[in-house]
Amino acid sequence: MNALIQDQTFTNKDFTTSSPAAEYEACEFINCNFAKANLSSFRFVDCTFTNCDLSNAKLTKTTLNDVKFTGCKMLGLLFYECDDFLFTVSFSNCNLSFSSFYLRTLKKTVFQNCTLHEVDFTDANLAGSSFVDCDLAKALFQNTVLEKADFRTAYNFTLDPEQNKLKKARFSSANLAGLLAKYDLDIG
Repeated sequence: MNALIQDQTFTNKDFTTSSPAAEYEACEFINCNFAKANLSSFRFVDCTFTNCDLSNAKLTKTTLNDVKFTGCKMLGLLFYECDDFLFTVSFSNCNLSFSSFYLRTLKKTVFQNCTLHEVDFTDANLAGSSFVDCDLAKALFQNTVLEKADFRTAYNFTLDPEQNKLKKARFSSANLAGLLAKYDLDIG
């Protein structure tokens, strides 16, 4: 059984050294280092991460339940390895480049002012999600559910309407080119 740690704030802590899996509930992590840490089987419930580095952390069977990430560096994370049960996250001012949400259910997830370069959203369910002021350069959308998703202020994205579910998705006239890229049109 994992140790239960509740209502604590961790500042400038290095979690990269091996530590046993634990359950963190209503905890706050500020300027902490999780880069390349093995977070397998850890449970984070109702937690916030602010200005933390989680790049390339191992997330096998990791629980992320109502977890908020703000200003975090999160390169190369394999979110599809996380525990599915009650997976709910939000991201603000984060760099999630090279991460993968393959097959992940992310309904109504908020990505705000995030860098999402080459992020894999293949087979993910992003229904009702918002990409507010997000850079989606080379992000991969393949067989992705994007119904009612909001891309109005997103930019640098390319997605094929024929290979994704876009019913009632929202776009601005300024970013429609990302929907038409496969036709090699000159839009100006």
